Amino acid sequence: MASVTTPEHVVIVGAGFVGLSTAWYLQEEGVKVTVVDRGGVASGASWGNAGWLTPALTLPIAEPSIFSSGLKMMMDPASPLYIPLKANAKLLRFLIGFTWHSTPKKWQEAMRIYSELGTTGLDAFDEIAEGTNAGPGVVEKTKPANPFLTGFKSLKDRDGLLHEFDMIKKTGGNVEFDLLTGDELRAIEPTLSDSVAAGVAIKNQRFLNPPKYMESLAESVIARGGDIVGSYNVTDIRDNGSSVTVIGSEGRSITADHVVMATGAWLNDMTKKFGVNVVVQAGRGYSFTVQPEVMPTHPIYFPSQRVACTPLGDRFRIAGTMEFRDANHPLEPKRIEAIVAAAAPVYKGINWESRKEEWVGGRPCTADGMPLVGATRSPRVHVGGGHGMWGVALGPLTGKMIAAGILGKEKPSVARHFDPLRKGF
Repeated sequence: MASVTTPEHVVIVGAGFVGLSTAWYLQEEGVKVTVVDRGGVASGASWGNAGWLTPALTLPIAEPSIFSSGLKMMMDPASPLYIPLKANAKLLRFLIGFTWHSTPKKWQEAMRIYSELGTTGLDAFDEIAEGTNAGPGVVEKTKPANPFLTGFKSLKDRDGLLHEFDMIKKTGGNVEFDLLTGDELRAIEPTLSDSVAAGVAIKNQRFLNPPKYMESLAESVIARGGDIVGSYNVTDIRDNGSSVTVIGSEGRSITADHVVMATGAWLNDMTKKFGVNVVVQAGRGYSFTVQPEVMPTHPIYFPSQRVACTPLGDRFRIAGTMEFRDANHPLEPKRIEAIVAAAAPVYKGINWESRKEEWVGGRPCTADGMPLVGATRSPRVHVGGGHGMWGVALGPLTGKMIAAGILGKEKPSVARHFDPLRKGF
C-alpha cells in the first residue's frame, strides 16, 4: 500500500459505538479527534439496545424464513417485523432489495461473510480494554455470558435456531452449544415460566451494559485529548481538495484533514453526494426495563418471539421488534405493548406495568445485511454504518477498519465486503 501522510485532525460525526471506537483507534496513532453529534454520546441506537456481543447470533437480517409468516402479518403493528402501509420511495427500494437478499442463495452468501468475521469483533473490544488498562480513561470491560441462553416454547421452534447453527458450520464458522430442557433453563434462571419447554446454552459469547460502556468509552476519548461536542447538527460536508469542512447549524464549522460519517440511520443524508448510493433504512427497535422478583444473571433470547433480554445490574432490559419506518418517527406505544405480549408468557415474577426507560432507536440497515465501511468517492470523507442490529458487536472492529484506512494501514480482509461505493439497493 502506498504511504499515506498521517492526518493531524479528524472530525467524526456521530458519538455512537462506531464513532467513538473510530476516535479511540485514531488516538492510538496520535491523531487529534473531534466528535460531534446532533444529540450527545449514545443518543441514537447505541443507548437502548440489548448489548450483545454474540458471534453465534451475528447473522444477516434478511433470511429465507422472514417472509414465511406472510406480508399480511408484517403489516400488523403487533408483529415482530412491522412495515407500515405508508411507504416512501426509499423504503420501497430497500424492501425490494431486502426481499432479494432473503432468498436462500443470497442468504448463504451473506452467511459466509459473517462466518469470515468470526470473533474479530470481540478481539477489537479486547484491544480497547487492554489499551486503557494502564492509560487514562479506563473503558468498561465486556462480560462473559457463561452461557448465553435462548428459550423456546417447543422443540420445533428450537429447530430453527439449530438450522442456523448448522449453516454457520457449513459456511466456515463454529458455534459451541448445549441443548437444555425447560427445567434445566429454569434451574439457571428461575424467572422463566413453565411455558418455556426447551433451550440452547451458547458458549463463548459476551454482553455489556450499553449506557455504561458508552459513557466509559467517551470518557476515555476525552481523557486522551479528544473533544466531544453535543447538540451539533451537521448541515453540510465540503471537500476542499486538501481538507474537509464540517458545517453545523448556526454557522459553526470545523475544518480538518478527514471526516468520518458515523450517523447511523441518517447516514444517507450527507453521503450520497460522495457516491454512497446503498440505501440505509432505519430498522427501529424498542426497549424498556423492568425489575423482576428474581433478577436474571444471563442474557436470554427468545428467537420465535424476537425478544432480547439483558441484565443491566439493577434492572432487566427487554428489547425487540424490527420496524422499517422513518428514523425520526415518534415512539409507538403499540410496539412496546407487542413486546410485553410476547415476553409476558415466558417469564414470571415481573410486573409488566412498572416499565421504565421506554425507548425507540433506529438501527441502520442495508438490504444485503453488510455494513458500509471505508472511504467514499472523496479520500477525505469516510463512512461507518449500516450494521443493522450489530452496530454494538461490530462497532470497535469498524472503528479499527476506518482508522486503518485513514492511516494507510492494512485492513482486515473481510473489509472488502463492506465497500461504501458498492452497487446495490
